[in-house]
Amino acid sequence: MNLLTCPAVKGDNFERSKDDRTASPYFFVKGNGSETEAMPLKETSAEVNIAGVIADVKVKQTYKNEGKTTIEAIYVFPGSTRAAVYAMEMKIGERTIKAKIEEKGKARKDYDEAKNAGKSASLLEQQRPNVFQMNVANILPGDVISVELRYTELLVPESGVYSFVYPTVVGPRYQSAPDNTTASIDKMPLYPSKPIPDWVDNPYLHSGEKPNYTFNIMATVRAGLPIKDFKCESHEVNVNFKNKSEATVSLKASDAMRGNKDFVLQYRLAGNKVESGVLLFEGEKENYFLAMIQPPKRVLAEQIPPREYIFIVDVSGSMYGFPLEISKKLLKDLIGGLRPSDMFNVILFAGGNSVMAENSLPTTNDNIKKAIHLIDKQQGGGATEIIPALRRALAMPKTEGFSRSVVIATDGYVTVEKEAFDIIRNNLDQSNFFAFGIGTAVNRFLIEGMAHAGMSESFVITDGNQAAAVADKFRDYVQNPVLTNIHLSYSGLNTYDVEPPKTADVFADRPVIVFGKYHGKAAGKIMLSGKTGNEDYNTVMDISTLEASTANVALRYLWARHRIQRIDDYQNLSPNDTQVKELTQLGLDYNLLTAYTSFIGIDEMVRGDGKSTTIKQPLPLPEGVSDYAVGKGGSSQTMGYASPASAPVYYNKGAENYDYSTMETSQRVQSENASLIKIGKLKKEVQKREKEEKAPAAISDTTAAMEQMAQFPGGDGKLLQYLKNNLQYPASAKQNNITGTVYVQFVIDKNGNIKDAKVVKSVSKELDEEALRLIKAMPKWIPGTKGGKATDVQYTLPVKFGA
Repeated sequence: MNLLTCPAVKGDNFERSKDDRTASPYFFVKGNGSETEAMPLKETSAEVNIAGVIADVKVKQTYKNEGKTTIEAIYVFPGSTRAAVYAMEMKIGERTIKAKIEEKGKARKDYDEAKNAGKSASLLEQQRPNVFQMNVANILPGDVISVELRYTELLVPESGVYSFVYPTVVGPRYQSAPDNTTASIDKMPLYPSKPIPDWVDNPYLHSGEKPNYTFNIMATVRAGLPIKDFKCESHEVNVNFKNKSEATVSLKASDAMRGNKDFVLQYRLAGNKVESGVLLFEGEKENYFLAMIQPPKRVLAEQIPPREYIFIVDVSGSMYGFPLEISKKLLKDLIGGLRPSDMFNVILFAGGNSVMAENSLPTTNDNIKKAIHLIDKQQGGGATEIIPALRRALAMPKTEGFSRSVVIATDGYVTVEKEAFDIIRNNLDQSNFFAFGIGTAVNRFLIEGMAHAGMSESFVITDGNQAAAVADKFRDYVQNPVLTNIHLSYSGLNTYDVEPPKTADVFADRPVIVFGKYHGKAAGKIMLSGKTGNEDYNTVMDISTLEASTANVALRYLWARHRIQRIDDYQNLSPNDTQVKELTQLGLDYNLLTAYTSFIGIDEMVRGDGKSTTIKQPLPLPEGVSDYAVGKGGSSQTMGYASPASAPVYYNKGAENYDYSTMETSQRVQSENASLIKIGKLKKEVQKREKEEKAPAAISDTTAAMEQMAQFPGGDGKLLQYLKNNLQYPASAKQNNITGTVYVQFVIDKNGNIKDAKVVKSVSKELDEEALRLIKAMPKWIPGTKGGKATDVQYTLPVKFGA
């Protein structure tokens, strides 16, 4: 079994061309005396109504311009992966503007035209199924503009527990390099060439810094049956019961500034009952049904086949501190609970990856101790290259006669979700895949998507105290599925467009969910069959006596959202794929936000001259996530923002295998210099880094079993100074405006000497020669050590020329 734990880390953030850059978040720096409002979002709130198994949520965002110039506000925020966003409206004073759904390109065009014409407008776009972006144009000085959006989602109980999760903040995402920066580099990971998503380039506050806006949420639960065990472990709340089956939950005033972690509300029904049965809705054109069929209780398998577990542990920058400590507790429980008949291995990854052993090991006390020791000494830092880690796990030789499962545990702060889904989906014949989310605001799209693609289950751990219980739950799931070989059939009910077309095995104790449409009146039966352990299982639901209800109108949106999810969320579609047209039409027909449709609201009153300053709303880092998720430091930029340190990829070549990692080699920030790397305010940054010398840097995040990485004499700061002071931009290249990034590969040998330097990605003869000269002229490094001995370490360093 492969266990993968991945955090969020940032990529390059030096000034770069649109065709050759790695988008990344950066730190927000408060400006002095600016007349422009820099933090326009003042409040975000949610009003939640849960009736039975359906939640309807109204989200309100309030923007205020306290500056002296007109602004456009951009706010990136999260949502549930299951949310069907079906409405939006904008309020300016006494005026209410109802938004309409449009094809995404047209909505953006209409918004830009309104903005340039001086009209206030709001645009809601989907960047990921769980990441949305709100643009609000022409917020005049003194304006208060509120935008409300509505969504609905289905609550599915697991082991009798209902959970409502309201995500509050988008964690910083690591964007992998595009093809044209890595394609020619030997042994470096390749990625599809895609446009860099602008939403990744977002300002963040520092770890522990409170957001400037308030957060509030109120939820009303009408369960239909008596409620018990109401709890909210994420926030401080007040709970008031109207009667045994209805309760209201409100956030305490003390938590108004805690919009930096997921709000998680959980409850049970009396007797551990779950809502099962069929809901019906008859629309003007089509009729919809939702069936929730409770599977049998878990049975113990008479024989559990031997298993191979490969634990893939993410030790990148966003895992530094609290998230990595949770991972360590989880892994100790998982590895320590293996059976003597099992085999296992451990892969660590950040900007690169390394493996504990070339072949999986037997579960002995010595091997368990070695694995726990290896994981215990990790500190976290560097990039989050999840794709190469997945590929490496799948490329490992299988142990004959053993069933392999890949378990992925991560906070998931990456932008290559669909690439990961593709790898998993294409290797289901090789391994099972399970996903663990680690942290207070994980990327649930990645976590749930990997489990979905792997036809398994996902787990989210927000607190270290949950690790043991979740490890036990995982062992139950992987060893004893609840129901397999599931088949649904219908008698007397004329169904069509049933979602999902096929039902995957059920590992968790939760209902089988089926959406669909039907012709005529609801009648007949829905039948489910399958295997539970070694026994056949059959159940029948008679719907002849049920009545359709207008209260179930959400079924229309939920059916469409499920269809969109199946076609798009977990697939890699190109703009020309025929499914894109189908998805666009689904969004337009059902008034839903999708990757291809957006909500646009325009106030027809001309209120300004069309000139405004665009402001990206700074986001708080999720609770427990350190500054290493963005970068150690940052220097001021002209617009009042700071860029983080980035992590160019290098790898270490040991005697047995390649060990990949990342190194915080260059502080890539804006500057007047058009040279190797844009180093803004270098002197101050170096001084700052020297003061922080005792704190673990990204160089400590090695995913190899290295004791000490090779180091430039004096540390990273001195390396930065060397690069700045010694680069000589060739005059002929300057005159001919030749720019680009040269990648140089070299080895730091056991004595600290530079050797075997070569260009692995070329730009031009003169730039290649200068990059080689710069590397070869470096002084001796402090050599890296492994097993108590000095060892060769191989690096790949990007050398950037030009603006």
